[in-house]
Amino acid sequence: MIPKLHSASRMTLTLITASLLGACSSSANPPLAPLGEEKKTKTEVLEAGAAMLQTDSPLEPMNIYLDGFHASKEDPVHQMEAHHFCRQVNQDFAQCVLFDGNTRQANLIGIEYIISEALFESLPEKEKKYWHPHNYEILSGQLVAPGIPGAAETELMEGKMNSYGKTWHVWNSAPFGATGDRMPLGEPTLEWSFNRDGEDMPGLVDQRDQRMGISTSEKRRQRAELKALAKPQSGVDALKGKFPRPTRDLPGVVDKKAASLK
Repeated sequence: MIPKLHSASRMTLTLITASLLGACSSSANPPLAPLGEEKKTKTEVLEAGAAMLQTDSPLEPMNIYLDGFHASKEDPVHQMEAHHFCRQVNQDFAQCVLFDGNTRQANLIGIEYIISEALFESLPEKEKKYWHPHNYEILSGQLVAPGIPGAAETELMEGKMNSYGKTWHVWNSAPFGATGDRMPLGEPTLEWSFNRDGEDMPGLVDQRDQRMGISTSEKRRQRAELKALAKPQSGVDALKGKFPRPTRDLPGVVDKKAASLK
């Protein structure tokens, strides 16, 4: 999920790297603890030994931290915050593990793959229905990289414009406004992005902003310049009309099919 830093100065790159590799700006503890007994001393000793000896881990490069929101594609009022820890595999492809918090106690709740517009367009048509668009998440200010200065974060988001994500949740641990499950139950759920103002449930974004000291509205203002980069995307209208509240379009966020009919 690291963007193309075409014109980024070395100082900007340093700011991004230092912020992402450092501690999270605000702790978000998981909402519940899984069922099961406390760890035994033997287990903790084995973990400590593994940490010292098994150092070549695929998790180590997953040091890009992003925070955003998902809605179930089947049931759009089922919404939750998701903490993404990502690795940029190459310029067009990234992979993320998703948690319900950003502390050591957080529960693993899913995965997300991120691809560029070019890779998305190379997919078979029947596959594209699984991939949600990202422009609203970026332009609305809802997708954030905690701890990064505003200018550097805007530059980070620039490289994500017009990208797509394929997200599966495997644990309903932190649904907004409801009690989560203490075990990963049932089938995986395909998640979607918000694509209009008013699709998110009242309080969902505000709760995150208050806890992390973030202003989504300010980030929206800072990212207004990115609107010029936005192209019509597939999937913007996939959930149109399926939310209980009235919604409003955000300039720059346009469904590709609808745009082709104009």
